[in-house]
Amino acid sequence: MHVKYILGHRNNKNTLIYIQIEKQLFQGAPEDFISKVAETIEDALELQVGFEYVGCMHGAEIFRKRR
Repeated sequence: MHVKYILGHRNNKNTLIYIQIEKQLFQGAPEDFISKVAETIEDALELQVGFEYVGCMHGAEIFRKRR
């Protein structure tokens, strides 16, 4: 109900669509992924194939893919 209120939905069905999408995107625990760190541009270019970009931390690019 809180999510429904924040999103401004009148119908619960609309809110459930977003909740189902969120579950599909984020249901995997961190151990369900293989993570790699690219410290150079060359490493990042290699990881772009097959891996998903996660973010940057301390100048290193972080990538992941499902096991």
